[in-house]
Amino acid sequence: MKKIFSLLIISLFWFSAHAQNTAEISAETTLPVLQNDNSYELQNSDAEDLPWHGRRFKVTAGAFFPVNNTQIQVGTNNGNHGTEIDLEDDLGFSKSSSSFMGTFEWRISRRSRLGLEFFALNRNSSKTLEKEIDFGEHTYEINTRVSAVFDVQIARIAYGYAFLSKPKYEAGLLIGAHVLFADLSMRVDANQAVLEYKDSFNFTAPLPDIGIWGEFVLGKRFGLYVNANYLAVQIDNIDGRIVSYNLALSYNVHKNFSLTAGYTGLNFKVDTVRERLNGYLKWGYNGPTINAVYAFGNHVKFYKH
Repeated sequence: MKKIFSLLIISLFWFSAHAQNTAEISAETTLPVLQNDNSYELQNSDAEDLPWHGRRFKVTAGAFFPVNNTQIQVGTNNGNHGTEIDLEDDLGFSKSSSSFMGTFEWRISRRSRLGLEFFALNRNSSKTLEKEIDFGEHTYEINTRVSAVFDVQIARIAYGYAFLSKPKYEAGLLIGAHVLFADLSMRVDANQAVLEYKDSFNFTAPLPDIGIWGEFVLGKRFGLYVNANYLAVQIDNIDGRIVSYNLALSYNVHKNFSLTAGYTGLNFKVDTVRERLNGYLKWGYNGPTINAVYAFGNHVKFYKH
């Protein structure tokens, strides 16, 4: 699994470097032709009018307010399948939450870009059980007071290529991977008649995905970005499926600084087998985002035709 994921990352960087070299060679070899052909006009004036658009680098940081819907099942490899648990209904996790998210984008050339994303969500709960639950190697009886933790970090790397690349709109394909780092645990609270015990289940799931994206200039200060991704794949002892989407409307506040408001959704389905335990996770989170964006570096050159 690690070898496959490492190969994917190496491939993305190879494509990125190759795209940059190709772009640089094309710029040098075709410059005389461009100067003599009026049908290819560079967007020089628009670069000054739109300081936030088409920059070489872009950093985003902000807050995400997802509504969660989570089902899990953790059993043992000796035949105990465990109880299917709804974290929000059965263990008292709040459906709504808030989290930090950040991204970095490098526009390698006019058509190629490389993006990195990170998202973290730590959740915990405490509840008196209303049903018997088999989780891991223990059975948690009715009326037992339990505490549970569900911590998740998601990292993503993606390479995008624009098949359409115009001054006011771009569209293309994405290839990349979400890497899910999950840690789930449940324990009996102390000071009860039963003995205190705890079960935990953690795993790392690299989930490749492919998708489409589009970026549009709506006005001198407004822009729109959309993307959607999907893939179902089995890697070693992990069987996973991912569906994600993002829509963000940006407003240029001043020069290189912008604010965005959007809506993001990510839906995972993962089956995995560990040394002694096996687990099933179905997790969907969808909600609004608010971000600050800073774009810098040279403008990417766009052609009107």
